[in-house]
Amino acid sequence: MTERIVVVGGALVHEGRLLAARRSAPPELAGRWELPGGKVEPGETPELALVRELREELGVETEPLERVPGEWPLKPGYVLVVWAARLLPGSVAPRPLEDHDELRWLTPEEIWDVDWLDQDVPAVKDALPLLGPPRG
Repeated sequence: MTERIVVVGGALVHEGRLLAARRSAPPELAGRWELPGGKVEPGETPELALVRELREELGVETEPLERVPGEWPLKPGYVLVVWAARLLPGSVAPRPLEDHDELRWLTPEEIWDVDWLDQDVPAVKDALPLLGPPRG
């Protein structure tokens, strides 16, 4: 039986906006947007993996809040789970350190202004309620 590899994505929310990260690698994903995160390592919980990945990729300290219901298939053997997270008080502003070249804080009205990776689209849709009602 093939082991299932869990990839955790962070729905990092701040002041009613969701953080999107533009991939710079690998080449087949470059230029498209995703929820930042990465693989859960053996012996690691998804929550701890999320904190570690966001520190490595964005240089921020975060706190996982709640799991976004659902999971989404990636490539064979891989599944995406998403956790809502917030920046810890005193954390620096996120910056693209690893595998990304740009970050954007998106309001609910701007969510679909970026070209999300296909596998992130359903996760982003399910994370939208975290942002609250659209302003306007």
